[in-house]
Amino acid sequence: MAKVLSLVSYKIFPPKLGGQKGIALFNQFFSPYHQVICVTTKNNDPGFAKNYKLLNILSNSKFRYINIFYFFTLQKIIKQNNITHLLIEHPYYGWLGRLLQIFCKIKLIVHSHNIESLRFKSLNKWWWKILWQYEKYVHRKADLTFCITEHDRQYMLSNFGLAPAKCIVITYGIEWDHMPGAGEKEEAKKNLQTRYNFPGKTSIFLFNGTLSYPPNYDAVRFICDKLNPLLLQNDFDYKIIICGKDLPQAFNELRSYADKNIIYAGFVDDISEYFKGADVFINPVFEGGGIKTKLVEALGYNLNAVSATNGATGVDEKICNGKLFLADNAEQFAALMIKAASSIPEVPSIYFDHFYWGNIAKKAASAMDDLIS
Repeated sequence: MAKVLSLVSYKIFPPKLGGQKGIALFNQFFSPYHQVICVTTKNNDPGFAKNYKLLNILSNSKFRYINIFYFFTLQKIIKQNNITHLLIEHPYYGWLGRLLQIFCKIKLIVHSHNIESLRFKSLNKWWWKILWQYEKYVHRKADLTFCITEHDRQYMLSNFGLAPAKCIVITYGIEWDHMPGAGEKEEAKKNLQTRYNFPGKTSIFLFNGTLSYPPNYDAVRFICDKLNPLLLQNDFDYKIIICGKDLPQAFNELRSYADKNIIYAGFVDDISEYFKGADVFINPVFEGGGIKTKLVEALGYNLNAVSATNGATGVDEKICNGKLFLADNAEQFAALMIKAASSIPEVPSIYFDHFYWGNIAKKAASAMDDLIS
């Protein structure tokens, strides 16, 4: 059994956002296979860590990423706990991981959530090329890279020059290994109908995300100004519910769209009720990298989903049984939303084989076993 030090450089507890859940749940499901100690920032609550030890000792300051003294802090933890592997989330602490890899003679694994430099390129950051070179260096020096999608893996093989055996797909997952029952979904839908006062025959479309993130607020603008006018031209009874925090003030909580079948729910405590109660998840996210975690969750709740092609990266249509519809413009998107609202295939078991955290963690653990041997 390996002894793994997981280095997380930002707040993940309590886990509310997709990226936070991705780290917290990976460690939770991974820890039965290998011992895990997670070192993270002070603003994390150790009480939320399940099945593994969490040390919230890193500063919350933005300068924590260049604090050379953390080398000595982590070196001490590594020696005291006989750590054999260091797992870093994202490449930012790659410099620190590299030093610990050399001086503590441990294996370095980088858990990539996307190609970070390309994400910042899409956000028009001038320094993305500098980050690209650094990111390439970190991954080339790592003993193993976990990629979030096969698309990212192929990019790293071609552009970073990684060996195929040192670069595997460890995707984002879901906590359940089967779809919810019909009774659960019916109850959730009735709750939404009562809460927002619309009749039972109404088709419910759902969009969810952190709305301050540029690709997501661009998606909200796309929904309101391009998609919805097309839907209004049809004899079609529907509501679009938009959930998420930090919607920019310029949107004025979407009040001007309230009489146009759009409901702004804001941040909701139990998003699972919305996933269970909706008919179709919409994902008009045309920019940004990595895997869209809400799309993975939505399909796992047995929703049909209409997505921008780029927004479905990492989700193979072949394992979705016709539940995933891809569109590249507003006209296609609107037409497919109407089609998806009347389509009733069920998500197949192969989907859960691929996206259930238990299976994902087992694959990651096996890859670490190979590093030991």
